[in-house]
Amino acid sequence: MVYAVVRAGGRQEKVEVGTIVTMDRIKADKDGNVELAAVLLVDGDKITSDSQSLAKVKVTAEVLNDLRGPKIVIQKFKNKTGYKKRQGHRQELTRVQVTGIA
Repeated sequence: MVYAVVRAGGRQEKVEVGTIVTMDRIKADKDGNVELAAVLLVDGDKITSDSQSLAKVKVTAEVLNDLRGPKIVIQKFKNKTGYKKRQGHRQELTRVQVTGIA
């Protein structure tokens, strides 16, 4: 069983071939593919965590679609001063499917 831990938008995700991951918005190349940076590689009984060896590892993924996350409401309130502030945010996301670990 081969899997890798990749850096995906400020977080780390455990991925195998065929895994679908939702991460912060990333730009794909003209073919719709992206390359993810590996942090750890497990190939059967062999575990690779050395940075020089991981530089040779390629984790490729295909961009399925771009989407936006749920709306988050940010409210600030200070009692007895009349201060109220309301703000919203929706995170830009990308859904990718891992196509290869080499």
